[in-house]
Amino acid sequence: MSPDIESQPTGAVPPQRGPDRRSRSTPRISRYTFSGGRRGTFRRGGEGAEAYVDVYPTRLLWLLMWIAVMNLLDSFFTLVHLQAGGIELNPFAAILLETGRVGFVVWKAVLIGGAILVLCIHKNFVIAKTGLFFAAAAYTLLVLYHLSLFRV
Repeated sequence: MSPDIESQPTGAVPPQRGPDRRSRSTPRISRYTFSGGRRGTFRRGGEGAEAYVDVYPTRLLWLLMWIAVMNLLDSFFTLVHLQAGGIELNPFAAILLETGRVGFVVWKAVLIGGAILVLCIHKNFVIAKTGLFFAAAAYTLLVLYHLSLFRV
């Protein structure tokens, strides 16, 4: 043991060796965002705390990939149904369709990808969790609806 620690009363906190690195909260996007992070759990606030962290669980990755795949399937099935004589009911998607087939798919992927990126960054906030699960459920139901149109 070092002499400084032995000379301190029991339960005393040793002096800091430098400036407190935790003087500000974790930023939304940092150098640790996509590299696996510094740690896996919160030290303060508990697991349900609304805070930005730089660790993203594998389950979240699978959910984000599910939403992205369902979005692409929705784009594909929309184009298939439109080619067969269907109409687009979503007015925003109808505007995107004016950019052409490739433009439609690219714009839709970029817009939805940006939205799920924002939800990913805010993953510990209740409204973001709700948004992620709502998006996954809505896109799953939409793809199932597209598939049901093939049976008619």
